[in-house]
Amino acid sequence: MQLDHLDRLIVGTLLEDGRATFAQIGHRVGLSAPAVKRRVDRLVASGAITGFTVRVVPAVVGWSTEGYVSIYCQGSTTPAEILAAVDPLPEVVSASTVTGEADAIVHIHASDIRHFERVVERIAGEPFVARTRSELVLSPLVRREQGSLPD
Repeated sequence: MQLDHLDRLIVGTLLEDGRATFAQIGHRVGLSAPAVKRRVDRLVASGAITGFTVRVVPAVVGWSTEGYVSIYCQGSTTPAEILAAVDPLPEVVSASTVTGEADAIVHIHASDIRHFERVVERIAGEPFVARTRSELVLSPLVRREQGSLPD
């Protein structure tokens, strides 16, 4: 689906404030609240908007350790196999296949270093994993969950 100018303004507004009312969005983009609702409903139905969520500071809910694990696979491992291994782990924030030496990178939040280590051990124990490399986050500098729309 291609977003027109008004759709892009609506999505941009929702990225900035997911709790904005249809009336607030309409005021900002020059539409009535019902018109905004129809467009948002269409964006959801088309899959352009996949959901609405809340963002919480991880440390507030006990996840004070954060890091990334690069996964190096042996043989020809599919993305589906990697997904099946990491998706059930609640500590996994995101996982992606990547270019370069590693086959995938996994973003993890854990309660402490030992918890982080246990998660890495579970990943490293998968039969297709040749090795892992971990990096801990010292100071998060920029957080853009969905970012903003490109111009």
